Amino acid sequence: MAGEGLFGDMPAEEFEEYGRRVVAWAADYLAHPERYPVLARTRPGAIKAALPAEPPRRGEPMDRILADFEQVLLPGITHWNHPAFFAYFAITGSAPGILGELLAAALNVNAMLWKTSPAATELEEVALNWLRQMVGLPEGFMGIIMDTASVASLCAIAAAREAVAEHRFREEGMAGGPRLRLYTSEQAHSSIEKAGIVLGLGRSGVRKIPTDSAFRMDVAALRRAVAEDRDAGWRPFCVAATVGTTSTTSVDPVPAIAEVCRQEGLWLHVDGAYAGMAAIAPEFRWALDGCDHADSVVINPHKWLFTPIDCSAFYCRRPEVLRAAFSLVPEYLRTAEAEAAGVRDFMDYGIQLGRRFRALKLWMVIRYFGWEGLAARIREHVRLGQLLASWIDGDPEFERLAPTPFSTVCFRARPRGVPPDRLDEVNAALLDAVNATGDAFLSHTRLRGAFTLRFAIGHIRTGESHVRAAWNLLRRELRRLTEPR
Repeated sequence: MAGEGLFGDMPAEEFEEYGRRVVAWAADYLAHPERYPVLARTRPGAIKAALPAEPPRRGEPMDRILADFEQVLLPGITHWNHPAFFAYFAITGSAPGILGELLAAALNVNAMLWKTSPAATELEEVALNWLRQMVGLPEGFMGIIMDTASVASLCAIAAAREAVAEHRFREEGMAGGPRLRLYTSEQAHSSIEKAGIVLGLGRSGVRKIPTDSAFRMDVAALRRAVAEDRDAGWRPFCVAATVGTTSTTSVDPVPAIAEVCRQEGLWLHVDGAYAGMAAIAPEFRWALDGCDHADSVVINPHKWLFTPIDCSAFYCRRPEVLRAAFSLVPEYLRTAEAEAAGVRDFMDYGIQLGRRFRALKLWMVIRYFGWEGLAARIREHVRLGQLLASWIDGDPEFERLAPTPFSTVCFRARPRGVPPDRLDEVNAALLDAVNATGDAFLSHTRLRGAFTLRFAIGHIRTGESHVRAAWNLLRRELRRLTEPR
């Protein structure tokens, strides 16, 4: 029976048989996602209760394993790869990217050193150079793939700390050094503050700058904060700006922030995880204005370039500082190739030693769709976002709560007859009602204290029909919740 042997792997013919079945299942899944509710319909603990508490003593046949996948696990899956997934930021595992993951898993290389798989390192350099050109970043930025923007931003802030000349943080730690201050918008992703915690700044070392009416960092407030902190004995060292904030997708005024950083001698990191990818379409190149003056930039192909998670593209204009912050080479990792001109060991530029072959799926996505094809898909998502915004603006029962620069719309229901102090309650109930149908999945945030619905369009298979159906669902559920009984 398959799985019973004590030595060796699954036979090649069995792997081929089940490989065909799995790929056929995946193709059918991608072609007919409407069979599944977008949001998992399960109770906490139900999946664990349906599986044995102890591991099998003897190997089990793949038929039984795949049956449990469909019957036990699938009911507990929230389908991020569904075209009606409008929560958080919609992400897509496109078909060429999925095939790239399969090939990368089969090869199973560790791209820590050039020597451990030269093609993995050099393809990463090529793919990120292509992507750099596509979004309009200038030459001179070194690209490296991180798992997520959270880790990329952590590495950027660590490099910024390394660039502080007054103290040897790498060798001596934070003790005895100046009190460092990191600045970011009050709308920035939580990973920036978390990076401050991990790097020893503490939450008190992260100063959040107020935003303007469009939820963009207030540059005048940033200038005042830096001056106040210097007077109080802090050492300002880094600003983390955002291109596409998590709640509203607002774009901080990076050119003005870059000028402050130049004048004050601060490292500028730009978190463009979401909206940076929009710059692939020429008309949205403005999103990365000013980033040519940044010290580091991160953009996420796994958010809006149809590449399966995880794949985050991190660019650094001062790679020697990044390397100084992280390089630690024990004898067993020393190679002659590392001394050769032009050879880069990516383990030296981040916290990870082991590195997956993520470049393969990104390279395959770019080649399959092409620059123009990728731009067209992003452009269509923005059109759909603007269309939804126009429907909201034209409906007296709804209102937008933030500008819509890209394809994410922030809004709330404001039905007639509902007093202002009940709007949060009504919108929370509306969100739960829509998500409970299984026909769409939205998320929420709070803006200026108001409970806000977020509708993020970014899935490669999402069309106008999906957006219209979700909008009709919102209006129907609102009527059901507010009509007299």
